[in-house]
Amino acid sequence: MPAPRSVLTLVPRPTKAVLRPGHFTLGTDTALRVGPGAGPAAKLLRTLLAPATGLSLPPSPDGRFALVLDAGLGGLGEEGYGLTIAPRAVLLRAAHLTGLLRGIQTIRQLLPAPALSPTPQRGTRWLLPCVEITDVPRHAWRGAMLDVARHFQPVSYLRRYVDLLALHKISVFHLHLTDDQGWRMPVAALPKLTEIGGHRAESQKGPAGSDAYDGIPHGGAYTRAELTGLVRYAAARGVTVVPETEMPGHVRAALAAYPALGNRPERTLDVWTRWGVCDTVLGVHDEVLDFCRTVLDEVMDVFPSPYIHVGGEECPTTEWTRSAAARERAAAEGLPGPEALHGWFLGRIGDFLVRHGRRPVGWAETGTELPLDFTVMTWRDPSHTLAAALRGHPVISAYHRATYLDYAQSDGPHEPPAQPGAVVDLRAVHAHDPVPRAADAEAAGRVLGVQAQLWTEFVTTPARVEHLTYPRLCALADRGWSGATDWADFRSRLDAHTDRLDALGVQYHP
Repeated sequence: MPAPRSVLTLVPRPTKAVLRPGHFTLGTDTALRVGPGAGPAAKLLRTLLAPATGLSLPPSPDGRFALVLDAGLGGLGEEGYGLTIAPRAVLLRAAHLTGLLRGIQTIRQLLPAPALSPTPQRGTRWLLPCVEITDVPRHAWRGAMLDVARHFQPVSYLRRYVDLLALHKISVFHLHLTDDQGWRMPVAALPKLTEIGGHRAESQKGPAGSDAYDGIPHGGAYTRAELTGLVRYAAARGVTVVPETEMPGHVRAALAAYPALGNRPERTLDVWTRWGVCDTVLGVHDEVLDFCRTVLDEVMDVFPSPYIHVGGEECPTTEWTRSAAARERAAAEGLPGPEALHGWFLGRIGDFLVRHGRRPVGWAETGTELPLDFTVMTWRDPSHTLAAALRGHPVISAYHRATYLDYAQSDGPHEPPAQPGAVVDLRAVHAHDPVPRAADAEAAGRVLGVQAQLWTEFVTTPARVEHLTYPRLCALADRGWSGATDWADFRSRLDAHTDRLDALGVQYHP
């Protein structure tokens, strides 16, 4: 039987919500009663509501708007919350701070849409409907990946991107920092990575294989201070920033900066100006492993995330096959041939991260080729999710036909340039269940969740990022948080939710 239709227009849909008669009015006399440990949640609530409402929400032991942490609410888990709104009082409770942060986003959505505006809104009554909500996410990992290697975005926009993720209760911001076409992550011991690797002469126009170029230099890199500030900003909103630095493939920008890391150190390479898969990859000599450890030391210093993504996909082995040094390394390690160096390389990198208390993450080509201590992102085929889970990996579903936001949203002639060969429309995103139907309870329990991807070969501006991301990310958030399957119910809620996106100035797809 389909789930009952929602009485509220929240996105994502809460686990349980009961609407009651009446409303609570937020006004100049509204004070916050802030329980022990709930101070960061109160700060976020004030920060988010002040621009539009002008309300200060001062603290008071007698405040009628209460934020409470209660360890006895363990059944709510890390992110769940309970919200009770009555005509004369509001109570938001959670077992953990992250739960309070999730509840605050619900409160924002319950207010009139102008409450989300970045500018003062006069003449609006800030009414909260009386409601009882108990809300716990289905999946812990509800992610969104933004590729800033192909087209750089300023950190000011990354903060806005985080704000929009938090509104939709997205828990992970996967930041793709390096690729063949650009290196954006500063490494103090290796300054050429950004000085040289952060800039390319031009960019290919059209899809991979095109011979047209725009003739426009493109570049950019973040400072350490910008990235550490972004991490703090995201954490204050309950979002974890997971960094990705690609290896051993997708490293043309790094090899342009440090040619000795390649399989032909005498070569001079440029930062790649093309799209697609580049066949220049890291060598497998000891200096390369030292380089990777140096990069990852810096990454771990900047990003406290328990998960560190190292890419690992689309790594041609042609150069290793042709390299005497690589063949010697394969023989010395007892490998059947240079093709096996891919697994050996990632095994060494994974061991390094595990020894430092982190969990390595990699993209999976088949679901079974990564070392067992890796968390796997499956993207090619849904069957790979089940294969990885059965092998014992924690798995995140990133199936490209349901989560790749660089694909067109329709087959209409008005669509902007996109990856060729597929349409990923709103319904396809909402219909995607990250847990394979054939998974038993044990395998299903290894599926951490689902993630959307925005690769940016054809995405140059923040406006284009938002046009491709929304409202499709709303659908992914809905499915990832509640597991809701009722398409008509989602569309009904989304029709109202677009008023909130309008208030925020999001340039979403119609």
